[in-house]
Amino acid sequence: MAMFLMVLVILVQVVARYVFNSALPWPDEAARFLMLWMTGVVAPSAYRWGGFVSIDMFARLLPRVPGLIFGILLFALSLVVLVVGLQLGLKHVNSGWLFASSTLKLPLDLFGLKAVPIKLAWMYMSLPVGLVLLISVNVELMLKCLVRIFDPEVELPSDDHALVVGAE
Repeated sequence: MAMFLMVLVILVQVVARYVFNSALPWPDEAARFLMLWMTGVVAPSAYRWGGFVSIDMFARLLPRVPGLIFGILLFALSLVVLVVGLQLGLKHVNSGWLFASSTLKLPLDLFGLKAVPIKLAWMYMSLPVGLVLLISVNVELMLKCLVRIFDPEVELPSDDHALVVGAE
């Protein structure tokens, strides 16, 4: 849906600029808003299903249990990075409450009220939301590795993705 809206907003801008020779002020920022939220919501799913680039040949060269332990260590390192990113993202959101978008406004003027500028924090909030979701996926993947250490035959949901070492 966000991708569709983003393409639609950009198409509106292209038509306004090249057909009517009058560029609109808001489509670029609206498309950026949609792109950030789309990324924040989709990145955790891509992480869970192995959609990110990963180099796992070292872990696959190891025997099963050491490979799983190595995987847990890598997920723990990723968790540290994600938590630090979340802390930084929350600080960034807090600064976003101070500033409003120069072009994006809630069009309350259509109802006889004054248009309200949208705070940039709503755009920036995609970062902490995405990071919280990434942290939850990271913890899930760590737990899957831990379970596989003790029960190699266990069937876990979504065992078909490549990020979990020892899933073959």
